[in-house]
Amino acid sequence: MAETRIDRRFAALRAEGRPGLVCFVTAGDPDLDTSKAILAALPEAGADVIELGMPFSDPMAEGPPIQLASQRALAAGQTMVKTLDMVRDFRTRDADTPIVLMGYYNPIFAYGNERFLADAGAAGVDGLIIVDLPPEADDELCVPALRAGLNFIRLATPTTDDRRLPQVLNNTSGFVYYVSIRGVTGTASPDANSVAQAVKRINRHTTLPVAVGFGVKTVEQARAFGAVADGVVVGSALVNAVRDSLVDGRATGRTVDAVCGIVRELAQGVRTSRRPEAEQEQA
Repeated sequence: MAETRIDRRFAALRAEGRPGLVCFVTAGDPDLDTSKAILAALPEAGADVIELGMPFSDPMAEGPPIQLASQRALAAGQTMVKTLDMVRDFRTRDADTPIVLMGYYNPIFAYGNERFLADAGAAGVDGLIIVDLPPEADDELCVPALRAGLNFIRLATPTTDDRRLPQVLNNTSGFVYYVSIRGVTGTASPDANSVAQAVKRINRHTTLPVAVGFGVKTVEQARAFGAVADGVVVGSALVNAVRDSLVDGRATGRTVDAVCGIVRELAQGVRTSRRPEAEQEQA
């Protein structure tokens, strides 16, 4: 594959000696215009990489916060066409921040794989995280996505042992997303020591950056995980900020600022964590 925005962003972060903040929001939540405003504001607030959730009616790996975000977006009329249009609009102002579409295979299959990959690439999408497509189904979407120039980012979990990990990493590009807890998003707090050991184990199998997500909510967590990983992913905390800002289910003047306020706080935590190897290089 040619170098992608994701590759360039993690290379730049490595040169700075710091991890990146990866921010997840659901496309179209709570409505299209507000969602566009949130997306546009994320880089300035501190997002290094953006994961844009593709709303789906049955997001099986998600806890209540992201499930509800998908429901709000679908109720507001969000479609795949509108999600790709959001990325296209974002690219008119930001040519550098990587955008990863995250979600489930059903909406892509319904859209049509070839059409989706062509339209996603043209819109300015950089990568995909498709939760319910295992390595055994790589020919379905993963390999065609790589041929189309899109990174295909795979999830590794606490139950991904050393026998399974090489298969998970095969055809993975961009970065590896380490799911730090068992279960669904937003339901538990990860253990920093366990995360550190898991990242070390993954690093023995790949040179790809490793980003840690699921359950990251606080500045302290962002700082701790940033010290051992190449990226820290936050999602449920941001969609909860959207939910808590609504009045009668509608966006308010506080909605965008509520999301960006959390991003700014967590970005500060990430930026004040230092990778041990960066310190060694400077010594």
